[in-house]
Amino acid sequence: MVKVGVLGATGMVGQRFIQLLDNHPDFEIAALAASSRSAGKRYEDATTWYLDTPMPDSVKGMEVIETDPAKMSKDVEIVFSSLPTDFAAKVEPAYAKDFVVASNASAMRMKKDIPLVIPEVNPQFLDMIDAQQKANDWDGFIVTNPNCSTIALTLTLKPIYDNFNINRIYVSTMQAVSGAGYNGVPSMAIVDNLVPYIGGEEEKMESESLYLLGELDGSDVKPANFSLSASCHRVAVVDGHTEAVFIELDEEADIDKIKDKMANFKGLPQELDLYSAPKNPVIVKEEDDRPQPRLDRNASGGMAATVGRVRKDNAFDNSFKYVLVGHNTIRGAAGASILNAELINKQIL
Repeated sequence: MVKVGVLGATGMVGQRFIQLLDNHPDFEIAALAASSRSAGKRYEDATTWYLDTPMPDSVKGMEVIETDPAKMSKDVEIVFSSLPTDFAAKVEPAYAKDFVVASNASAMRMKKDIPLVIPEVNPQFLDMIDAQQKANDWDGFIVTNPNCSTIALTLTLKPIYDNFNINRIYVSTMQAVSGAGYNGVPSMAIVDNLVPYIGGEEEKMESESLYLLGELDGSDVKPANFSLSASCHRVAVVDGHTEAVFIELDEEADIDKIKDKMANFKGLPQELDLYSAPKNPVIVKEEDDRPQPRLDRNASGGMAATVGRVRKDNAFDNSFKYVLVGHNTIRGAAGASILNAELINKQIL
């Protein structure tokens, strides 16, 4: 059993880490770290629990420690990071001297020698780890997962990218409020409203998706060679990002073949039968009114992306379109880091 720690343990994503790690067959929570305001308190006293499942009994009495590598038990091998970006940029490299850091924070994404990974899409990017350790003289290392909206999109793009030639993609997102954290969007700003701007989100989707589908050349990445335009919007949904996707190919493709490639797509986590891996990373629905966040966000425990309304787009040549839903705090955040860690545990540790 690998002992793990959670950084940012009292926040919403930190809580999701704890929920998903409870009774995990490979990982045991041995440390919970948070701000100095929470350090020294029992976890249940330091935390306002936001999730709709009870706080696990196993963590209630654990003492929260400060987010300082020197405070972390040396028995811990992996730390999961849900830290704010600015703080993560300072702290995660300090942890990586001695620990494996599976990060959901954006601070170290796409930095040189630091792999940005979706295990079904680009597990080979873990080959960067050796160069990262040598360059920084670290015994540990950092592996990051992408932005929540990028993960759901790229899971559905991988089987298309592998089987067809993509010219360009347009995506318009309708993103849940939990993506901004519990205090991120005031109720007066989102009730009876839609906010057509999420800072940095469009840029992340456009750059990260091309990176993830790119080719690894040593420790450098050659991004995928198509254009992608994103428009991101916040909507009054608690969990589950919805995305409308428009794809132009270089030649006409049969819609049933596209559906078949998505529905039957499997990656390395499925081959290795990793604990958190969904049986089918992409679920294709045939109903006219699916997917919907309330009905589909928890598919495969929240780890699959659900696709529907796959159809020809008559506005452009050789084009089709579809709608997807993905759970932004499970597959798009904590679950993504945990699946990365399961792959690392299986292949590297």
